[in-house]
Amino acid sequence: MKSVALKAYPRSQVQRAEVKKLRASGRVPATIYGRQTKPQNLELNSKEFADLLHHSVSENVLVDLAVESDSRAKRLALVQEIQHHPLDGKILHVDFHEVAEDEKVTVYVPLETSGEAAGVKNGGGVLEHILHKLKVRSLPKNLPEQIVVDVSSLEIGKSFHLGDIQAPEGVEILGDKHISAIAVKAPRAEEEATTATAAPVLATSK
Repeated sequence: MKSVALKAYPRSQVQRAEVKKLRASGRVPATIYGRQTKPQNLELNSKEFADLLHHSVSENVLVDLAVESDSRAKRLALVQEIQHHPLDGKILHVDFHEVAEDEKVTVYVPLETSGEAAGVKNGGGVLEHILHKLKVRSLPKNLPEQIVVDVSSLEIGKSFHLGDIQAPEGVEILGDKHISAIAVKAPRAEEEATTATAAPVLATSK
């Protein structure tokens, strides 16, 4: 994952009313959690950060954070969490996790699919996303924004397990390799018919 330059500013406003005014002025409150330093309150330009997310595949973003008046020119950090307003989706707060270039980190990345599953195309099956994110570990520079699986060969009743998914170079997918991640289910009508046939018939007494 290529790092993106981002400017940040020290923040002294922590009270709810102060933070509300901060947002109204076009700023987003943020916090960076350091590897060997105490958490630091920051603020970002709302538009700049929104534009950064708009050009990213997911909210997993690696940034070269330049904090105004900081003794360090840049701090490498991952966007750890973004809080959105439940109604309008506006960004309310951002958490950054400072990382080192030579130390592996563990994050969740989106799992996406490409192609049309054979079971869907030819048999009317339903593609089921059992897992929407994968837990991965790698050096920051190797982190993928997402992992894409080609499901073209997937037939009805079949699934891709964690162990079937090819990780990008330098990336390890964590978790039980036997867990299903993506599957093709039978059409609902067929599934209901199968269930009905398998259901036991209860004898009635006279």
